[in-house]
Amino acid sequence: MTLRLLSYNVRFGGAGREAQLAASIRAADPDLVVLQEATQPRVVERLAAETGLKNWAAHAGYSLAFLSRLPVARHEWHRPRGSRRHFVEIEPEGLGLHVYGVHLSAVHSFFTERRRMRELRSMLAWVGTRETDFHVFTGDFNTLAPGDVLHWRQLPMRLRPMVWLSGGSVRYQTIQIMLASGYLDAFRQLHPKEVRGYTFPTWDPHVRLDFVFLPERFRERLKECRVLTDEPVMKDASDHFPLLAEFAT
Repeated sequence: MTLRLLSYNVRFGGAGREAQLAASIRAADPDLVVLQEATQPRVVERLAAETGLKNWAAHAGYSLAFLSRLPVARHEWHRPRGSRRHFVEIEPEGLGLHVYGVHLSAVHSFFTERRRMRELRSMLAWVGTRETDFHVFTGDFNTLAPGDVLHWRQLPMRLRPMVWLSGGSVRYQTIQIMLASGYLDAFRQLHPKEVRGYTFPTWDPHVRLDFVFLPERFRERLKECRVLTDEPVMKDASDHFPLLAEFAT
């Protein structure tokens, strides 16, 4: 059996774009969708109805929500000590798998990168005290992987000032924490460096902010990981392209 896992930032709650978002999700044919910026439960409820992914949960004001074709044994939002952000834990029924949805702090700057590092370390510490089985982290990490370059003048205008105040460059270290903790970057595991995998923004893709990670010891379970850009509706539905991964369970 395989699990098709979709990570999708729906942008500012997604209200008014439910039809486009639902069309994008249906085109991906996922079993489980982890949503970011999904702050409005009524939008998530409508997406569940329009996609047929009838198992869902959202929390007003929280960024993370999910939709699932599969029954979900349990789900819970966690905010570990030291983090300003919640993450969501999802356990699909009968798969022996935990999925952790992530949305780290936004804005590109030296100061916010340090905040993301604290958030990620606190999350990994929490998971590390509980997790021994197969698990996956996915979501919008709002940072760059080692070796990736931010062309900050191409960013939306609202995101440029903090980069400029940081001297026009940011030392990105958050993703290195994941790699040093024994996790694989699923996209980079399957694609050579020349395949960029840009997920943001949809009107001028030039940065990869969305990731899927799995423990190195489970690398053989990873079957696919790609950014979905084929459907024209995906350019209008959000400012992020969805990221799809498939795992053997």
